[in-house]
Amino acid sequence: MPGPITTPDTFTPDETRALGPYFTNTDRPVFALTNLPETVKGALFARYSRSAKSVRRLFLDEFIGEVQEGSSVAGAPVGTARAEKLYARVLNEYGDDSVAQLGGAHLACEGVSNVLTKVLEWGRLMAYLEQSTRYVPYTDRPNDRWKYHVPAELERSTLREAFVGTLDRAFSTYARWIPAMEAYFRAKHPKAPEDSDAVYRSVIRAKALDTLRGLLPAATTSNVGLFGTGQAFEALLLRMFAHPLEEVRGHAHLMLAELRQVIPAFLTRIDQPNRGGRWVEYLAETRRAFNSLTQTVVADVEAEPRPEVTLTDFDPDGETKVVAAALYSASDLPDDQLTTIARRLSVDDRAALLRAYVGARVNRRHKPGRAFERTGYRFDVLADYGAFRDLQRHRLLTLEWQPLSTRHGSTEPAAIEEAGALGDWREVMDRSADLYEKIVAAGMGEVAPYAVVMAYRVRFYMEMNAREAMHIIELRTAPQGHPAYRRVCQMMHRAIAEVAGHRAIALAMQFADHSEVELERLQSERAIEKKSRKSLEADKYDV
Repeated sequence: MPGPITTPDTFTPDETRALGPYFTNTDRPVFALTNLPETVKGALFARYSRSAKSVRRLFLDEFIGEVQEGSSVAGAPVGTARAEKLYARVLNEYGDDSVAQLGGAHLACEGVSNVLTKVLEWGRLMAYLEQSTRYVPYTDRPNDRWKYHVPAELERSTLREAFVGTLDRAFSTYARWIPAMEAYFRAKHPKAPEDSDAVYRSVIRAKALDTLRGLLPAATTSNVGLFGTGQAFEALLLRMFAHPLEEVRGHAHLMLAELRQVIPAFLTRIDQPNRGGRWVEYLAETRRAFNSLTQTVVADVEAEPRPEVTLTDFDPDGETKVVAAALYSASDLPDDQLTTIARRLSVDDRAALLRAYVGARVNRRHKPGRAFERTGYRFDVLADYGAFRDLQRHRLLTLEWQPLSTRHGSTEPAAIEEAGALGDWREVMDRSADLYEKIVAAGMGEVAPYAVVMAYRVRFYMEMNAREAMHIIELRTAPQGHPAYRRVCQMMHRAIAEVAGHRAIALAMQFADHSEVELERLQSERAIEKKSRKSLEADKYDV
């Protein structure tokens, strides 16, 4: 440990007391800000970059006003007015968008459709947690209604009754089959003597819900927690205000109202006609014009058959370039010269260098360096909507999806037929497809995805560098993962090795799991219970 580090700032006793509620310490060079509005935190850091003063001194001199003993109350809106004026000047006069990255907010959106959750989770620079269809059975009926959203566009349509009837039938089928599916899996996978009743119940319930979630429509409501900076929320809201769906635009208004209670200065541009207004118009007009032009190009073209995962683009020299990039940080040679050197090496020598660069990975969280970002892969995927929902949440890549429809067909887990649910399953699929086509025929194509159940396939692409591919493939092939996205990521891994020929890169993904697993959550639940027991044992002696 280094010796004590001192800070050049010194404060009087009164100043120290005034700073106390808002900083974790007053005598060390590293500290955190506490009990301050997000706007004040951001404004302090904005001034920080253009002042010779320290943050704590700036706070005393410019935000807290005259310091008097006992006048500071934790949580009081200290300096908020000044902070908002500073934001207005910096953002509006100078356009320094980096200032909007200095404060953030936690926001909860409850009872939103799975169509809207994909809009909320589109941005890269935010964090999300969404209610899981894997652990939460959608069997509750608040106000005697199943948990799904009826689009406002359909409320004014003659198709509303058909929509409600079809979705009610899908939910009732889903709920009715949960006990029977649990019984099927209990018979197929009897409880092991070493497993507790709690672990076994949890695993069987997860397996049943995994199998049946394809019956739930995209209109199914969910709860989403979001955390983001002011800049991220501004970008999200602008996209939402430009969206064609009323649910999305309506929630943009609700979100803006709540965010203005915690980070108002970050969002001042949204309402300005020549700023946010023009931005929203640009996004909406561009989407409409491009979609119209696209139809003249692809409207009459039939989709060719494709497998579930297709590697559509890669660099044949990718491994060579990764080796060159690895050499870069350990040498003083120019980038292009290192590429030439790497190209002259034998395949075995390049593989040896990559093995040394990757090192001895003990678990999947041990990642190689940025050299693996030197090459990338583009995958075209045709998977069920449930798997897409899980894979779509990866944001350090480029991902885009096509409108959800029933025209790519649906998946059908083997357990559905084995448990005797095939007739009911196919009836839900047929009703969903029929409703979808009726909504499209009524000229409401943007609304039609609400009617599509999650077993139907959606086409999307994922383009990522090799480092991100390692993260996704190793995480999503773990035994506790859902079978649908495990299969997708296993195929990605094989394609990197066999189609791209990047065998050394694929080999570095040593925690990619290609095993067949019957009860996906079993090992994970066992581990959770084991940790819980250890924690309880430790608590006994923690006196």
